[in-house]
Amino acid sequence: MSESRGAALVVGVGPGLGMSVAHRLGREGYTVALVSRSGARHAGYVSSLAAAGVKAEAFAADVRDHDRLLTVVDTVAERYGPVGMVYYGPGSTDPESHPVPILQAGPGDVRRAMEWAYPAVEVAQRVLPGMVERGAGGLLFATGLSAVMPMPALGNLAILSSALRTYAVTLNAALAETGVYAGCLVIGGVIERGDIHEMVSAQPERYGPVAGMTLDPDVLADAAWEMYATRDRAEATFSVFG
Repeated sequence: MSESRGAALVVGVGPGLGMSVAHRLGREGYTVALVSRSGARHAGYVSSLAAAGVKAEAFAADVRDHDRLLTVVDTVAERYGPVGMVYYGPGSTDPESHPVPILQAGPGDVRRAMEWAYPAVEVAQRVLPGMVERGAGGLLFATGLSAVMPMPALGNLAILSSALRTYAVTLNAALAETGVYAGCLVIGGVIERGDIHEMVSAQPERYGPVAGMTLDPDVLADAAWEMYATRDRAEATFSVFG
């Protein structure tokens, strides 16, 4: 493991990409702070990281609970020093988070989807001043393929995906001379080991076969770190659709 780099915040951690990113950042020397809505799986997550030699702590917070989320960010900084890396990738399999097709998506549906984007801005605004002052740090955002490819069935979630992508690449341009990086992973596929993978695999009659439609979260996590380390692009697309 590399020497200590300070704190990394993994927002929206789950058993798929979130944990792969946590392990990858841990190997680079970060103390990892995990954030998800429920603490039910946190002990297992922290134990998995500890077994790999990664110092980690988990916090329960719904990203849409703005006060709680920012309290967690501040607590992490107080305990482990300034946040030097943020990964933002929350998602949900709850019915309320299911897409509404674009022809049926009204303003309320779009507002509900966008509630997952505003916390990304809040977290970024909380940590960016310190990163810019130090001349180092990074923010990585995960979004869906509908951000770059018209997918009418995803409707309101496509608008969310596009907003996150635009925010990430625009931040990247604004931060170009500061030493701070921002980037976006555009993901088109079912991430192995994740909650959506589990849901889809359990209902092939509804979602169809998952074979050939999956992405390895460890590969994505390695690519995310490479993007940050090389800073040669603001986004990268990973798609099973060619």
